[in-house]
Amino acid sequence: MRLQLEPGKAPKVSVRDALHGAALALLMIPASAQAQSAPSDRIDVTSLLYGEQGRTEVVEPVVRFTHLLPDGQSVSAQLAFDVITGASPSGALPSGTVQTRTSASGHVITSKAGQIPVAPFHDERVELEGTWHKPLNRLVSSDLGFHVSREKDYQSLGINAKVSTELMRRLLTVTVGGGVSHDTVFPTGGTPAGLSDGTVVNLGSNAKNVTNVLLGASRIVSRQWLVAVNGTETLERGYLTEPYKVISIMSHVNGTPIGELTDKRPSTRNRSAVLLSSVYHLSDDVLYTSYRYYWDTWSIRSHTIDLKYRHDLGDDSYIEPLLRYYQQSAASFYTVGFVEGATLPDFATSDYRLGRLRTITAGATYSFRPDFAAGEFTVRGQYMRQFGNSSPSNAIGIQRNFDLSPPVNIVAVVLGYSFDY
Repeated sequence: MRLQLEPGKAPKVSVRDALHGAALALLMIPASAQAQSAPSDRIDVTSLLYGEQGRTEVVEPVVRFTHLLPDGQSVSAQLAFDVITGASPSGALPSGTVQTRTSASGHVITSKAGQIPVAPFHDERVELEGTWHKPLNRLVSSDLGFHVSREKDYQSLGINAKVSTELMRRLLTVTVGGGVSHDTVFPTGGTPAGLSDGTVVNLGSNAKNVTNVLLGASRIVSRQWLVAVNGTETLERGYLTEPYKVISIMSHVNGTPIGELTDKRPSTRNRSAVLLSSVYHLSDDVLYTSYRYYWDTWSIRSHTIDLKYRHDLGDDSYIEPLLRYYQQSAASFYTVGFVEGATLPDFATSDYRLGRLRTITAGATYSFRPDFAAGEFTVRGQYMRQFGNSSPSNAIGIQRNFDLSPPVNIVAVVLGYSFDY
């Protein structure tokens, strides 16, 4: 956390103030609103470039405007625009011969022998969100927010709120919050019946409602060390199926795909997560560590470990390497495919995102304030390698000869520029 006194000059603040700023960041409280008493405006511009090798590509420019008021209040608005193109695994199994299928939008898709079938797509998404931060007194503050997003086959409207209070002479910060979202899903070509040959049962829209709650606390343990714990609970109700994913039917003789059925998932999902975070301020550098445990009613369990180390290169620049490890178990109804003639379950999916996964991420952030321009520039780069279950136990016949979840290389770059005026 730094306080700007003169253009190009950013003297360090006290360790206690830095840790207080870190506490606000860990609990998602706008620290800038509490650090300034004079009116000020801030603009943050970022652009995300994301690419999966041979699969999805995303370009996402984001503009955020924040206005700070004299009494500590702030209002902010953010506009994001996504362009998503490429291809995603359909859920179908590879074959020893060329496969041809027709997508929901009417496109003919051809997969080579031994290749994981993918479905090409193109989508655009626009999202607007806003936040109003208001101190209720010297130790209590509140936030109210909203979001609206729209894409080709999905719409989301939501509101959220949280209240934070500082206790124990501002050594402890407690936050309570929650939000609700009403989403609408309207698949291209209509909604297919679950576990069917694609028969459309609804040409209209499908409702999905999401409720989430947050409880968090951060504690300054010493002049150098801050710890925090956040717990979240999310309840999803409504249409949770992925309408474009399919499940292959395998020949009981040799495992060759001979047909496919549509994806079908439960209409309820409860998600829970606990995040433990630590910020340790060394003489000049800062070490960030966190561990997140996630579980849900679909039997998915995941572990995420994050390590970041911020090193100041001077008063106007820093570099922050990152290392992350993620591990996920499969949903209880995940399957590689069905054997012909077998009794169908109530729910099933072959979507690799609900299967067993591991991801290793390495990257770094470089931020600097140049002499030739006001404001701060940020460049963040990350390389991710994702591993799935290449040889599931229920694969039969020819499927045992294929890598059913080959490693995926992912690169993400974020370019940012922020300035006050």
